[in-house]
Amino acid sequence: MKQILILSITTLLFSTMSCAQNTNKNPQNEATEKELKSDANDVSYALGVDVGSSLKNLNIENFDIDKFVEGFKAMYNDDGKIDIMANRTVIQNFMTAMQAKKNEKNKTEGNAFLEKNKNEEGVITTESGLQYKIEREGTGEYPTAESEVEVKYRGTLIDGREFDANEKINFPLNRVIKGWTEGIQKINEGGKIKLFIPEHLAYGERGAQGSIIEPYSTLIFEVELLKIVK
Repeated sequence: MKQILILSITTLLFSTMSCAQNTNKNPQNEATEKELKSDANDVSYALGVDVGSSLKNLNIENFDIDKFVEGFKAMYNDDGKIDIMANRTVIQNFMTAMQAKKNEKNKTEGNAFLEKNKNEEGVITTESGLQYKIEREGTGEYPTAESEVEVKYRGTLIDGREFDANEKINFPLNRVIKGWTEGIQKINEGGKIKLFIPEHLAYGERGAQGSIIEPYSTLIFEVELLKIVK
Protein backbone atom coordinates (compact mmCIF):
# COMPACT_ATOMS: atom_id res chain seq x y z
CA MET A 1 0.00 0.00 0.00
CA LYS A 2 2.85 2.37 0.82
CA GLN A 3 4.21 1.88 -2.69
CA ILE A 4 0.77 2.77 -4.07
CA LEU A 5 0.69 5.97 -2.05
CA ILE A 6 4.22 6.95 -3.05
CA LEU A 7 3.50 6.27 -6.72
CA SER A 8 0.26 8.21 -6.54
CA ILE A 9 1.88 11.24 -4.93
CA THR A 10 4.84 11.10 -7.31
CA THR A 11 2.51 10.96 -10.30
CA LEU A 12 0.63 13.98 -9.06
CA LEU A 13 3.80 15.99 -8.43
CA PHE A 14 5.28 15.18 -11.84
CA SER A 15 1.97 16.03 -13.54
CA THR A 16 1.92 19.37 -11.74
CA MET A 17 5.55 20.09 -12.68
CA SER A 18 4.88 19.18 -16.32
CA CYS A 19 1.88 21.45 -16.41
CA ALA A 20 3.91 24.34 -14.99
CA GLN A 21 6.75 23.77 -17.45
CA ASN A 22 4.40 23.75 -20.42
CA THR A 23 2.77 26.95 -19.20
CA ASN A 24 6.11 28.72 -18.89
CA LYS A 25 7.12 27.75 -22.41
CA ASN A 26 3.98 29.17 -24.00
CA PRO A 27 3.75 33.01 -23.90
CA GLN A 28 0.02 32.77 -24.60
CA ASN A 29 -0.48 31.10 -21.22
CA GLU A 30 1.15 33.90 -19.20
CA ALA A 31 -2.26 35.34 -18.39
CA THR A 32 -3.33 32.13 -16.67
CA GLU A 33 -0.05 31.50 -14.82
CA LYS A 34 -1.40 33.06 -11.65
CA GLU A 35 -4.47 30.80 -11.74
CA LEU A 36 -2.29 27.67 -12.02
CA LYS A 37 -0.21 28.49 -8.96
CA SER A 38 -1.21 26.76 -5.70
CA ASP A 39 -0.34 27.56 -2.13
CA ALA A 40 0.56 24.96 0.52
CA ASN A 41 -3.07 24.54 1.57
CA ASP A 42 -4.18 23.77 -1.99
CA VAL A 43 -1.37 21.27 -2.50
CA SER A 44 -2.08 19.59 0.84
CA TYR A 45 -5.73 19.17 -0.09
CA ALA A 46 -4.87 17.91 -3.58
CA LEU A 47 -2.48 15.31 -2.18
CA GLY A 48 -5.18 14.19 0.25
CA VAL A 49 -7.63 13.74 -2.61
CA ASP A 50 -5.09 11.78 -4.64
CA VAL A 51 -4.14 9.47 -1.76
CA GLY A 52 -7.81 9.05 -0.87
CA SER A 53 -8.58 7.99 -4.42
CA SER A 54 -5.87 5.29 -4.27
CA LEU A 55 -7.17 4.00 -0.95
CA LYS A 56 -10.76 3.97 -2.17
CA ASN A 57 -9.77 1.82 -5.15
CA LEU A 58 -8.40 -0.83 -2.76
CA ASN A 59 -11.98 -1.48 -1.55
CA ILE A 60 -10.88 -2.25 2.00
CA GLU A 61 -13.87 -3.48 3.97
CA ASN A 62 -14.62 -1.41 7.12
CA PHE A 63 -11.80 1.01 6.35
CA ASP A 64 -11.36 3.34 9.36
CA ILE A 65 -10.58 6.87 8.12
CA ASP A 66 -10.02 8.18 11.65
CA LYS A 67 -7.37 5.52 12.32
CA PHE A 68 -5.76 6.27 8.97
CA VAL A 69 -5.49 9.97 9.85
CA GLU A 70 -4.12 9.04 13.28
CA GLY A 71 -1.41 6.89 11.69
CA PHE A 72 -0.69 9.49 9.02
CA LYS A 73 -0.15 12.20 11.64
CA ALA A 74 2.02 9.89 13.73
CA MET A 75 4.26 9.12 10.77
CA TYR A 76 4.38 12.72 9.58
CA ASN A 77 5.51 13.83 13.04
CA ASP A 78 7.62 10.73 13.63
CA ASP A 79 10.43 11.07 16.17
CA GLY A 80 11.99 7.73 15.22
CA LYS A 81 9.86 5.53 17.47
CA ILE A 82 7.57 4.08 14.79
CA ASP A 83 8.46 0.57 13.61
CA ILE A 84 8.04 0.88 9.84
CA MET A 85 8.65 -2.81 9.10
CA ALA A 86 6.09 -3.92 11.69
CA ASN A 87 3.48 -1.67 10.09
CA ARG A 88 4.30 -3.00 6.63
CA THR A 89 3.82 -6.53 7.94
CA VAL A 90 0.37 -5.57 9.27
CA ILE A 91 -0.56 -4.21 5.84
CA GLN A 92 0.81 -7.22 3.97
CA ASN A 93 -0.97 -9.72 6.22
CA PHE A 94 -4.26 -7.88 5.92
CA MET A 95 -4.08 -7.54 2.13
CA THR A 96 -3.15 -11.23 1.79
CA ALA A 97 -6.13 -12.25 3.94
CA MET A 98 -8.44 -9.89 2.02
CA GLN A 99 -7.32 -11.36 -1.32
CA ALA A 100 -7.77 -14.93 -0.02
CA LYS A 101 -11.31 -14.08 1.07
CA LYS A 102 -12.08 -12.60 -2.34
CA ASN A 103 -10.56 -15.63 -4.11
CA GLU A 104 -12.72 -18.02 -2.11
CA LYS A 105 -15.80 -15.94 -2.90
CA ASN A 106 -15.01 -16.05 -6.64
CA LYS A 107 -14.50 -19.82 -6.52
CA THR A 108 -17.74 -20.44 -4.62
CA GLU A 109 -19.83 -18.20 -6.86
CA GLY A 110 -18.29 -19.66 -10.01
CA ASN A 111 -18.89 -23.26 -8.93
CA ALA A 112 -22.49 -22.47 -7.96
CA PHE A 113 -23.10 -20.84 -11.33
CA LEU A 114 -21.70 -23.82 -13.27
CA GLU A 115 -23.59 -26.32 -11.13
CA LYS A 116 -26.87 -24.62 -12.02
CA ASN A 117 -25.92 -23.85 -15.62
CA LYS A 118 -25.13 -27.47 -16.51
CA ASN A 119 -28.84 -28.26 -16.31
CA GLU A 120 -29.85 -25.53 -18.75
CA GLU A 121 -31.25 -26.68 -22.09
CA GLY A 122 -28.60 -27.29 -24.72
CA VAL A 123 -25.62 -26.95 -22.36
CA ILE A 124 -22.99 -29.69 -22.63
CA THR A 125 -20.31 -30.29 -19.99
CA THR A 126 -17.02 -31.84 -21.08
CA GLU A 127 -14.63 -34.00 -19.07
CA SER A 128 -12.43 -30.99 -18.35
CA GLY A 129 -15.32 -29.08 -16.80
CA LEU A 130 -15.88 -26.76 -19.76
CA GLN A 131 -19.53 -26.04 -20.52
CA TYR A 132 -20.75 -24.95 -23.93
CA LYS A 133 -23.89 -24.42 -25.96
CA ILE A 134 -24.01 -24.43 -29.75
CA GLU A 135 -26.07 -21.42 -30.77
CA ARG A 136 -25.65 -21.83 -34.51
CA GLU A 137 -24.18 -24.61 -36.59
CA GLY A 138 -21.68 -23.58 -39.25
CA THR A 139 -21.13 -24.99 -42.72
CA GLY A 140 -17.35 -25.07 -43.03
CA GLU A 141 -14.43 -26.98 -41.53
CA TYR A 142 -13.70 -27.59 -37.86
CA PRO A 143 -10.48 -26.12 -36.44
CA THR A 144 -7.82 -28.07 -34.56
CA ALA A 145 -5.80 -26.96 -31.54
CA GLU A 146 -3.06 -25.85 -33.97
CA SER A 147 -5.37 -23.80 -36.19
CA GLU A 148 -5.32 -20.05 -36.50
CA VAL A 149 -8.85 -18.71 -36.41
CA GLU A 150 -10.67 -15.48 -37.15
CA VAL A 151 -13.46 -14.82 -34.66
CA LYS A 152 -15.96 -12.31 -33.33
CA TYR A 153 -16.54 -12.51 -29.59
CA ARG A 154 -17.86 -10.94 -26.41
CA GLY A 155 -16.65 -11.85 -22.92
CA THR A 156 -18.53 -11.30 -19.65
CA LEU A 157 -18.30 -12.28 -16.02
CA ILE A 158 -21.08 -14.36 -14.47
CA ASP A 159 -22.67 -11.16 -13.13
CA GLY A 160 -23.03 -9.86 -16.69
CA ARG A 161 -20.22 -7.30 -16.69
CA GLU A 162 -18.46 -7.15 -20.05
CA PHE A 163 -14.67 -7.23 -19.92
CA ASP A 164 -13.80 -7.61 -23.60
CA ALA A 165 -15.29 -7.69 -27.08
CA ASN A 166 -13.97 -7.75 -30.63
CA GLU A 167 -15.68 -7.69 -34.01
CA LYS A 168 -12.83 -9.48 -35.80
CA ILE A 169 -9.52 -10.84 -34.55
CA ASN A 170 -7.09 -13.61 -35.54
CA PHE A 171 -5.07 -15.83 -33.20
CA PRO A 172 -3.71 -19.39 -32.93
CA LEU A 173 -5.87 -21.63 -30.74
CA ASN A 174 -2.82 -23.03 -28.96
CA ARG A 175 -1.93 -19.60 -27.57
CA VAL A 176 -5.12 -18.74 -25.69
CA ILE A 177 -6.72 -19.92 -22.45
CA LYS A 178 -7.53 -23.65 -22.29
CA GLY A 179 -11.27 -23.07 -22.36
CA TRP A 180 -10.96 -21.35 -25.73
CA THR A 181 -8.59 -23.95 -27.17
CA GLU A 182 -11.04 -26.72 -26.33
CA GLY A 183 -14.28 -24.84 -26.93
CA ILE A 184 -13.66 -23.34 -30.37
CA GLN A 185 -12.95 -26.82 -31.73
CA LYS A 186 -16.61 -27.66 -31.04
CA ILE A 187 -17.88 -25.47 -33.89
CA ASN A 188 -17.13 -25.19 -37.58
CA GLU A 189 -16.71 -22.13 -39.78
CA GLY A 190 -19.78 -19.92 -39.65
CA GLY A 191 -20.86 -21.39 -36.33
CA LYS A 192 -21.60 -19.63 -33.06
CA ILE A 193 -20.98 -20.99 -29.57
CA LYS A 194 -21.42 -19.89 -25.99
CA LEU A 195 -18.62 -20.95 -23.64
CA PHE A 196 -18.90 -21.17 -19.86
CA ILE A 197 -15.31 -21.47 -18.71
CA PRO A 198 -14.39 -22.51 -15.14
CA GLU A 199 -11.49 -20.68 -13.53
CA HIS A 200 -8.99 -23.52 -14.00
CA LEU A 201 -9.54 -23.33 -17.77
CA ALA A 202 -9.40 -19.51 -17.75
CA TYR A 203 -6.93 -17.29 -15.86
CA GLY A 204 -6.96 -19.23 -12.58
CA GLU A 205 -5.12 -17.74 -9.64
CA ARG A 206 -3.55 -15.01 -11.78
CA GLY A 207 -6.63 -13.24 -13.01
CA ALA A 208 -6.08 -10.92 -15.96
CA GLN A 209 -3.85 -7.95 -15.29
CA GLY A 210 -5.39 -4.63 -16.23
CA SER A 211 -8.85 -6.16 -16.47
CA ILE A 212 -11.86 -6.67 -14.20
CA ILE A 213 -11.16 -10.40 -14.33
CA GLU A 214 -10.17 -11.24 -10.75
CA PRO A 215 -8.33 -14.44 -9.74
CA TYR A 216 -10.46 -17.60 -9.89
CA SER A 217 -13.15 -15.98 -12.06
CA THR A 218 -15.54 -18.08 -14.14
CA LEU A 219 -15.93 -16.53 -17.61
CA ILE A 220 -18.60 -16.51 -20.30
CA PHE A 221 -17.84 -15.99 -23.98
CA GLU A 222 -20.11 -15.73 -27.01
CA VAL A 223 -17.99 -16.59 -30.04
CA GLU A 224 -18.59 -16.70 -33.78
CA LEU A 225 -16.02 -18.61 -35.82
CA LEU A 226 -15.73 -16.46 -38.92
CA LYS A 227 -13.12 -18.61 -40.62
CA ILE A 228 -10.06 -20.79 -40.24
CA VAL A 229 -7.02 -18.85 -41.44
CA LYS A 230 -5.11 -20.90 -43.97
